[in-house]
Order: sequence, then structure tokens, then C-alpha cells
Amino acid sequence: MSSDRPRSDDVRRRVTELVRAARTCVLTTFGLDGRLVGRPMLLQQAEFDGDLWFFAYADSTKVRQIRVNPEVNAAFPDHGNQAWVSLSGTAQEAYDPERARRLWSPPLWIWFPDGPATSGLTLLRVRVSSAVHWDAPGGSRLDLLDPARGKVPERPPRPARNREVRF
Repeated sequence: MSSDRPRSDDVRRRVTELVRAARTCVLTTFGLDGRLVGRPMLLQQAEFDGDLWFFAYADSTKVRQIRVNPEVNAAFPDHGNQAWVSLSGTAQEAYDPERARRLWSPPLWIWFPDGPATSGLTLLRVRVSSAVHWDAPGGSRLDLLDPARGKVPERPPRPARNREVRF
């Protein structure tokens, strides 16, 4: 008896591919008033192993929010392939000068002008507990409206497939 249901390790592999390809996400935290707050963040790890690493300032609003409520979400798009992945987990400050040097990449100079030695710099570690990814069938676009003609397409698109995995 066969099943077309994907194996958990296949789903993990796909999630890993999407995270590695995107590298930029929207990190969502709970604001101090309880509302959701999202902002773009640059992932600082080429090899996704179940943890996400980001650079931040220790006195930033996002870090203060995480100290109060560490539950976060990181959403990564792969626009070219019409795929998305949403990772949920727990964030914490985890500054380590050696890790900061290892994870450092040139685009960070914009925000941290003294490199890994920038005063007030910290690392955020997100321990991923679950992930959901969506893939458009055959990589097709999921536009609900045809923007060139401003109308609903004659044939509605097939819905995207989604898969969930626990870490």
C-alpha cells in the first residue's frame, strides 16, 4: 500500500531548502501591548539546522519584546518558485563573540558599522518548533486576479499544497 503523503524528513528537507534560498524573512514578535509586530530580518546562517540566527541591537524594541514573550514566527518567501515557509519557535538572546564573528556577513555593515565588535550588538537565536510550507502546483503563479487585464482568470488556479513538520 503506497501513500502520496510526504515523509517527515522530506518535508524537513524542503523547509531547509526554502530557508536557505530566501535568507530574508519577516520576523514577527508580540509587541509590549500584545499586538503582532513584523519586520524584515536577514538570516545569518547558511546551513539551517533547526535554529535561526539573527543580529540585533540588545536595546532594540524587538529584543525587549522577545524578553517579555519569546514566541516568534519567521516567514520566508521564495518568490521565484512561488513557495513560502513559516517557522514558529522560541527566541532568546544568545550573544557569543566567536559565533558573531563566524556568522558575520558583509551586508550587516549597513546596520552594524563596527562589524561584530559593534557596541550593543547581540545575537538572537530562534529554536524552531514547527514549520509549514506552501508550494504552488508545478511552480505556477498563484495570482487570483490577472493584473494585466484586471479580471478574474478563466480557470481558477489550483490551490497550493502545504506541509507541516515539527522540529
